[in-house]
Amino acid sequence: MSAPPDRRTVPPRPKEDRHFVTALARGLEVLACFRSGSKALGNQEIAQRCKLPKSTVSRLTYTLTRLGYLIHIEELGKYRLGTATLSLGSAMLVRLDVRQIARPLMQELADFATAEVSLGTRDRFSMIYVENCRSSALLTLSLDVGSRIALATSAIGRAWLAALSEDERRPLLEQLRARDEQAWPEVQAGIDKALQDYRTLGVACSFGEWQRNVNAIARAFQPGGGLPPMVINCGGPSFNLSPDFLLTEVRPRLIDMVTRIETALYR
Repeated sequence: MSAPPDRRTVPPRPKEDRHFVTALARGLEVLACFRSGSKALGNQEIAQRCKLPKSTVSRLTYTLTRLGYLIHIEELGKYRLGTATLSLGSAMLVRLDVRQIARPLMQELADFATAEVSLGTRDRFSMIYVENCRSSALLTLSLDVGSRIALATSAIGRAWLAALSEDERRPLLEQLRARDEQAWPEVQAGIDKALQDYRTLGVACSFGEWQRNVNAIARAFQPGGGLPPMVINCGGPSFNLSPDFLLTEVRPRLIDMVTRIETALYR
């Protein structure tokens, strides 16, 4: 199961920001269109996702193909990610020391809860997984590294929001509201409840709100090294993980695990 793709646009920049290179930003937006589950995309699909003219996208995909960041599949008339992007992503993941520290602890929790335990951080309006462990007994909810999860309705996204200061969180919530004014009251109520849960319980919750049959709790931490907040999420099918089990049995273990990760990182 993967979250529905979110439409991505280049963030507006003030006209006086002469350091911002729009062409570079658009090229990176094209690469960002290729998410988990998007094996090949045509120029029209990319243009719709980036909200750019198709002629502009055609020039960008041609350039990215010449540089090895995209591969053109002639028989389909579509593109897929090239090996140059693999080297970028691999370099980033290898340098994330937190993954090596967190993985054995995450696997231990996944086995205990018969659940999926994931490490992630924010990318625009999604949370992206950078590490993932699952119980061998778990037959569903198989998300992998690179999977994207909705920021506003998931436990992992709500915990990330809870880790921000009010001044940092406010503009992001305004952007979320502007994306869907009609749905915002319900979305905001869920976020407000999650922020309160985080203050009182130490975790953010999402019980059937990200996906109807999925329950999860999550806790954020600061990995240091100039990195933004990261979050550990524990979730799975609601028939296997009840809210009571997550809050009573899993929550103290999750909080302890995050504390142990922080201690190891700052040692």
